[in-house]
Amino acid sequence: MSAKSNATFQLTSQGKTWNLASPQVLGIVNCTPDSFFAGNRFEATDQATAEGIRMIHAGAHALDIGGQSTRPNAIEVGAHEEWTRIKDVLKSILNEIPQAIISVDTFHGEVAERALDAGAFMINDVYAGQKDERLIQAISSHNAPLVIMHMQGTPANMQENPSYTHASLEIQEWLALRSKVLREQGVKQLIIDPGFGFGKTIAHNFQILRDLRELKKLGLPVLAGLSRKSMIWKALESSPEDAMNGTTVLNAWALDRGAHILRVHDVREALEAIKLFSLLESA
Repeated sequence: MSAKSNATFQLTSQGKTWNLASPQVLGIVNCTPDSFFAGNRFEATDQATAEGIRMIHAGAHALDIGGQSTRPNAIEVGAHEEWTRIKDVLKSILNEIPQAIISVDTFHGEVAERALDAGAFMINDVYAGQKDERLIQAISSHNAPLVIMHMQGTPANMQENPSYTHASLEIQEWLALRSKVLREQGVKQLIIDPGFGFGKTIAHNFQILRDLRELKKLGLPVLAGLSRKSMIWKALESSPEDAMNGTTVLNAWALDRGAHILRVHDVREALEAIKLFSLLESA
């Protein structure tokens, strides 16, 4: 996939433009005490803010701020608690770097509405707008981009017994249908995420990655969230803390198969993968 083939994808929101003409890095800032990777848990506002600013200075093209862990068996918190965790981080980063492109990772309509009112560029919803209709209304009224992810089940039960006849094909069909429904509801800017690790076995995840280029048929930007996930560290019999090398390998394969956005904990390494991939493509 040549980087030039991405040129038609351009997202706009809050008077800003995010051009996906070349692969982009979306840095993860978890304002939670229970995210699966201990190296990216920031309960204190000043720590989370500093990490977000550090990521942008390191070259991250955008940030994804979340106040609700969606790891397997995560305990769901309400909209009030989630907003309390992220509001000052969002506002502080935008005060420091007004041009920053910030995504808020939420499935609560109330949080989405408040985040967009506060200057967030887009919303990233693991439920793809199906859990709270108010989220879709917030997206439509702000004409903001929305990341829709595929998930079989919920974070509480998604890894109990995930089952597919053909995982990558079923996920492609689901994303096609869901994007059609959302467009009919007024959501004009969509990004699709196959949801690595969300209701999938290791085998399912690798099948999805192998077939990732098939998602290009939907004509939408593709986000790959592989960073330090269990499909890496369980396969390598290690841990999230030791999954950096495996993450870089899979990010490179995702780029080769057409990913437009890499959602990552480690910005520098992802940028290096993109730089080397771009040199390969232009050789």
